[in-house]
Amino acid sequence: MPDEAASENLTQLLTDWSNGDAQALEKLIPLVYRDLRRLAGRYLRSESPGHTLQSTALVHEAYLRLIDQRNTRWQNRAHFFGISAQLIRRILVDHARARKAGKRGGYAAKIQIDESVVAPEQQNLDLVALDDCLTALFEVDPQQARVVELRYFAGLTVEETAEVMHVSPTTVKREWRLARAWLHREIAKST
Repeated sequence: MPDEAASENLTQLLTDWSNGDAQALEKLIPLVYRDLRRLAGRYLRSESPGHTLQSTALVHEAYLRLIDQRNTRWQNRAHFFGISAQLIRRILVDHARARKAGKRGGYAAKIQIDESVVAPEQQNLDLVALDDCLTALFEVDPQQARVVELRYFAGLTVEETAEVMHVSPTTVKREWRLARAWLHREIAKST
């Protein structure tokens, strides 16, 4: 987690960018690019060895989608990376679905899921299946699904997740536990 001054600087740059300051975007790029590469690297390290999406391509695609978010009123660093998590999740799932639907049957991309989400015996999980379960969780309990998205896909801490969602850290911890149990049950059903 960055120090408070760096986080405040990032928040100010995001606010300035939202207000149309092009120079703020130029200053923002190097700060967020490094963190986006870290996020992308984290996801792609858990992919199966034959995965065709490269870290740089994932970051660039996420970045292009982020700069198209012209009407977003960025609240802070955590909000920015929460939106980034949604975009990265969508890019990865779209890529997995496209590969699965490809000629000769394709295949579903496999990812390593953190033990905190599913049982250890199910570490190698189909990303499309995870997305389907997470989409179903959004129908059942949007708050729990958002916690999973922020914690897993954005890599936010409990405190950062609480800040983005405007809830207490205790609520995030509770929702995280409940969501993990729900996902574990649903993933077990699908295997």
